[in-house]
Amino acid sequence: MYVASQFSVFMVNKPGVLALALAEFAKVRVNIVAITMMDSAENGVMRVVFEKPEKAREVLARLNMPYNETEVLCVNLANKAGALAVVAEKLAKGHVNISYAYCTAGAAGGRTTGVLKVSDVKKAMKLLQDHNKESRDQTGVRRSKATRA
Repeated sequence: MYVASQFSVFMVNKPGVLALALAEFAKVRVNIVAITMMDSAENGVMRVVFEKPEKAREVLARLNMPYNETEVLCVNLANKAGALAVVAEKLAKGHVNISYAYCTAGAAGGRTTGVLKVSDVKKAMKLLQDHNKESRDQTGVRRSKATRA
C-alpha cells in the first residue's frame, strides 16, 4: 500500500488523441501503473498513475495537455472476487469515503492494484494496515482447475 500521484488529463474527445499521448509516454519509457478513461460529449478525462510522475509531467507539458494531480491510495490486492469489497468495507466501517476507485490487473505476483480516491488518506492507510499485512502473507497464486485438489 502506498500513496501515489494520480494525473487527471483532459483531452479533446477525437480519434487519435489518446493514442498520441500513450505513444509519447511509451517513447520515454513511462510505465502506466493504472489507467481509466471517462468521456463526455466534448472531452475525455484520463485518470492515470505512472511509475515516473516527473517524466509524465514533462510529456504532458510537451503535448500541451491540461491536467491536475491528486493523491490516491494504491492497495495491493489478490486478483480474486471480493478483494476490493473487503477494502471498501474496512474503509466504510472507519467512516472513510471512497470518491472513486479502479483496478488494474498485472501487478507483481499475479495480483492487482486498486487505486482509491479517499476522503482521508492517512486514516485509510491506518485502517488498512492489517489488510496490507494479510495480503503479504497470501501468495495470491491461482492454480488452474485441473491442478486443484
